[in-house]
Amino acid sequence: MKKISFALVGAAALALAACGGKGDDSLGDNVNDNYEAAADNLEAAAANTGNAAEAASLENQADALEAEGDRKEEAIDDADVNAANSAQANAAVNAM
Repeated sequence: MKKISFALVGAAALALAACGGKGDDSLGDNVNDNYEAAADNLEAAAANTGNAAEAASLENQADALEAEGDRKEEAIDDADVNAANSAQANAAVNAM
């Protein structure tokens, strides 16, 4: 039973690695691009408002979105690398 569980975990890790891994950062890039687009919209709204306080608030929101997009991209990329490393470790253990 223990070998079957171990094999299932290894297979799942390999499947995760196949979805990304190998330095493919497109998912993280796409998430960041979406946050950047939303921030661009807020910055455009800030430029079109006549109220300085509202413009500053929109700019702050845009900055927060950009920072969140960067954070999420990094987290996705880190998870991608961790999944690839885990799959390689599981493959090495399964080969024993």
